[in-house]
Amino acid sequence: MSVTRHPGAVPGAPAPAPAGPVHSLPTRLHALERLLGDPDDPANPVGRAAVLDADERGEMLAAGEDALHTYGLHTEFVPAGLGGRLTRLDHLVEVMRAVYRRDPCLGLGHGAASFIAAVNIWTAGDAEQQAAAAESLRRGGRIAVGYHELAHGNDMARTEFTARLRGDRLVLDGCKEVITNARRADALVLLARTSTAPGSRSHSQLLVPSADIPAGRLTHLPRYRTTGMRGVQLGGLRFDSCPLPAASVLGGTPGRGLETALRSFQVTRTTLVSMSVGIVDTALDTALRHVRDRRLYGRTAADLPHVRSVLTGVYVDLLTADCFATVATRALHLLPGETAIHAQAVKYVVAGILMDAVNRLSGVLGAHFYLREGPSALFQKLLRDIQPVGFGHAARAACQTSLLPQLPLLARRAWREHTTPPAALFAVGEELPPLDFGALALSAGGRESLSTSIEAALGDLPDGAGPAYGSGPAYGLLRAHAERFAREPARLAEACAALDPGELSVAASPFAYDLTTRYTTLLTAAACVGTWSWARRAGIPELSEPAWAAAALHRLSTPRGAAPRALPRPLEDALWERLVERHRTGGGYTLLPRAPHHPADAGGRTQ
Repeated sequence: MSVTRHPGAVPGAPAPAPAGPVHSLPTRLHALERLLGDPDDPANPVGRAAVLDADERGEMLAAGEDALHTYGLHTEFVPAGLGGRLTRLDHLVEVMRAVYRRDPCLGLGHGAASFIAAVNIWTAGDAEQQAAAAESLRRGGRIAVGYHELAHGNDMARTEFTARLRGDRLVLDGCKEVITNARRADALVLLARTSTAPGSRSHSQLLVPSADIPAGRLTHLPRYRTTGMRGVQLGGLRFDSCPLPAASVLGGTPGRGLETALRSFQVTRTTLVSMSVGIVDTALDTALRHVRDRRLYGRTAADLPHVRSVLTGVYVDLLTADCFATVATRALHLLPGETAIHAQAVKYVVAGILMDAVNRLSGVLGAHFYLREGPSALFQKLLRDIQPVGFGHAARAACQTSLLPQLPLLARRAWREHTTPPAALFAVGEELPPLDFGALALSAGGRESLSTSIEAALGDLPDGAGPAYGSGPAYGLLRAHAERFAREPARLAEACAALDPGELSVAASPFAYDLTTRYTTLLTAAACVGTWSWARRAGIPELSEPAWAAAALHRLSTPRGAAPRALPRPLEDALWERLVERHRTGGGYTLLPRAPHHPADAGGRTQ
């Protein structure tokens, strides 16, 4: 199904701006920021104080949900061809990052949970099912998805929840657990076993309007209490001989449930991890506020070299994570045949970077990181709320395992053929072709062009002569690391081509798992080099500077399990100044500077 462009209406949004820089953000972000208001205002019902109060109670922030309903957040999840605003996944990510920055519970509980369910409908639903889901979401309704059963974790092929055909009815029996908004959903997407035959065609997905479930056939299990994301309502469902129309099967054809899930995961794993970048953006800002106000040994904590080094390293890592996540998100539009690999790699690499970044920031805050009161009180919530990025939806380890059988195929094809990806893959913020859910492939089949793209970018790198900011040192470091990563496909091809079949499953040795780590690191490095190279040719401010890319590759070159490598001092000093400037202007810490919380403070910029 193709998605066509349709801007949608946003309450209070400014008129579309004249064509500006290709790297602009969606203009409707202004409307969302105005509705959310100043996070530092203690009287703001959606400010930090209110967010923390709701977290203490273990509740969703009602005023936040009201604001997002007014904005029409769920319309962001509906393809434009069905009356929504979804034309570009990168714009959806930017909108959702604004929510995650304010309160991750709102991001997941009010937003992303319905998006996860809806993608299955856009991928496999028939026209009637898609129209009904789109109408519900546009009205602000919620859709919940039930994939998992605690007994089987990520192994969905062992699903015990059944939907058996009896006459012209499907009869549902069994439990689904750990479902976001199980009680609050207007409709459910459920993965069920519809056949006793072995193999992947024994499962289907069902679209079940909550109002159609007969009385007495559904029991809501007690809510799960969690350490992080306390406000998100996680529940379970038990169906007892529950009859439903046979037409409840998503798409009308049984047996495609796992196939649909695998295609949908390519979209949701990539974008949800990318949305979570907003959590680290706020965590870094909170830490910067703290160290600039905190006085130690006769100076501010920000004056201490070690503190600066940690914060600058986190800034670089956040840019690195954002870069790979953004490239992978653009690939869903541009290279849908390859994203079965990208999605697994993003979940494994980016989620790890994000969790590690917040953990390192906690060391900078010291005893203040766990205080639930005071100026830095939000940090302890962010530290808890970031953890599900590593296991929610699918565990990082499961994604790593899924990459193992791809390695020999990549060794025989991608790492020998050296296909060049389109330049638009790295063009952050530029236009994208329509999103086609039907083009997402179940397997990349050894086709993948990102990992071999570094060699083509080496021509953009001078030998290293240049003035200090580091043009010279930064270029030299960038070239040295880029050349090393450019040789990595050949080394990986040699190692992976000889892998024993027994090394391609959960029983693989540490050596085989290390190969997946090397490969996903290569993908991340290639995203950074490609983005910098494109920005240099396009003359994009900040992104075209070599410092961030050189620093990103320097830190990615750290051996697995070792502490991140310290940056050369001139490079660290330059990036610290950039970080402080971003903090001063309120532009955030991701690839694209964002508007401050108050649009009037943006100096007339159009985002």
